[in-house]
Amino acid sequence: MPSEERMTVDERRKYLKLVAPRYGRSSREQRGGLLTEMAAVTGLHRKSLLRLLHGPTLERAAKRPRVRRRRYGAAVSDVVRVVWESLDYVCAERLTPALLPTAQQLARWEELVLTAEVETQLGRISRATVQRLLQRFQLDRPKLPRRKPQPPNGLLRQTPMERLSWATQAPGSFETDLVHHCGPITAGEYVHTLQLVDIATGWSERVAVLGRGQAAMVAGFQRVHGRLPFPITHLHPDNGSEFFNGHLIRYFGEAMTGLQLSRSRPYRKNDNRFVEQKNSTLVRAYVGYERLETPRQYVALNALYDQLWVYYNLFQPVLHLVGKEVANGKLRRRWDRAQTPYQRLLASGILAADQQARLAALYAGTNPRQLRETIYQAVEHLWQHTKPAQAPNGKEAATTRR
Repeated sequence: MPSEERMTVDERRKYLKLVAPRYGRSSREQRGGLLTEMAAVTGLHRKSLLRLLHGPTLERAAKRPRVRRRRYGAAVSDVVRVVWESLDYVCAERLTPALLPTAQQLARWEELVLTAEVETQLGRISRATVQRLLQRFQLDRPKLPRRKPQPPNGLLRQTPMERLSWATQAPGSFETDLVHHCGPITAGEYVHTLQLVDIATGWSERVAVLGRGQAAMVAGFQRVHGRLPFPITHLHPDNGSEFFNGHLIRYFGEAMTGLQLSRSRPYRKNDNRFVEQKNSTLVRAYVGYERLETPRQYVALNALYDQLWVYYNLFQPVLHLVGKEVANGKLRRRWDRAQTPYQRLLASGILAADQQARLAALYAGTNPRQLRETIYQAVEHLWQHTKPAQAPNGKEAATTRR
C-alpha cells in the first residue's frame, strides 16, 4: 500500500472499533477471513491485530506527560563536579549533604566561583538529581587503584568476647586492627598499619608501625592517643598477640584510665566489621599489597596518614546505620543523613573547648581539593621507595600494582 494511502493510527483504531463486534460474533473460520481483511486494510500484522482485538480497550493510551524543564543549569553541574572530585568521587547519598558546605569551603580557596543563585540551588538540590548528574559525568582522572590481598593466651581468657553494636551513640568505642604490609613474604620485620575506627562518629585513626613488637605497638597507640580529640572509652581488637601482651595491657591501664577492653570471637571477622571495611577503603586502596620494610617507607607512610587524617575526618561525609527491619522476609537497613565525622563529633557535644577550637581552625585553614592532590602526591612518593619483594628462591615476586 503506498505511504500516502496508509491509514493513520486514529483511522486504524476507528476501523477496528467497527469490525470488532462482528469479529467477536464470528466462528473460527470466519475470524481467519476477517483477520486477513483487516491486515490488508490497516497494514498491520495479524499478531498485532489479535493483540489489539483481545486487549481491554481499543482506545489509544493517554499522551505522555511533558518532560519537565531542567531546573539546574551548567553552573550547578560544574560546581557538583568539582566538589565530587574534591571528595574523591563519593556516592550521591554522601555527596548531597556535603555539597553546599564543601562548595563554600572551595570558594574561599578560589577553586570555584559560587554565586548566590548557585548557592541557593545547591541547598535544595535532591539526591536523585545529584545521582543523575553523577551518571553523566565522565571522570577526568581515574580513582585510586583498588588492590587485592595463636593460640589464646592467659590475657585472652581474661578479656570478654563480644560484638559492638551498630547502635552505639556515644563517641569513644573503637574497633581496631593491624594491617600487614609484607607483600607475598611474611618473613622478617616489616611495616604495619594500626587503624582505629569510632563506631558512633566514623572518626578514624591510622598510624604506621615498624614491626609489631611491644615497643612498636605502644608507640603507635601513643601517637593515636596524642592526636585523638576525644578519649577512648572502649577498645575492641581481634585476638592477635600484638594487642594482648603484658606490656600493651599495662600501657592501656596506665595511660587510658577507665578503658574497657573486649575482643572479637576467633575466626569471626565480621565482629570487627567497621574497621575491616576501612582496611580496604582507607589503607589498601592507597598502599596496596607491596612489601614495606624500610625506615624511609615507614616515615613516608606516616606522612601520608597525617594527610588522610585531615581529609577523611574533616571533609569526607559518611553514612550511619539508624535502623533495621524485616519486611516480606528481607532485611532492610535505614541510614541517616550523611555527615563528616567532624560534624558528628561536634553534634555529640563531647569535644572540649580547646579541641573544638583546634579542629575549627584546621577545617577553616584547609583546602580539601588541594589536600586531595597532596595525598595523591604522597602516595606516589611512597611508591618511589617501594621495590618488588624477593621470593625465597631469589627471583622477583609477582606483586604488580592493580
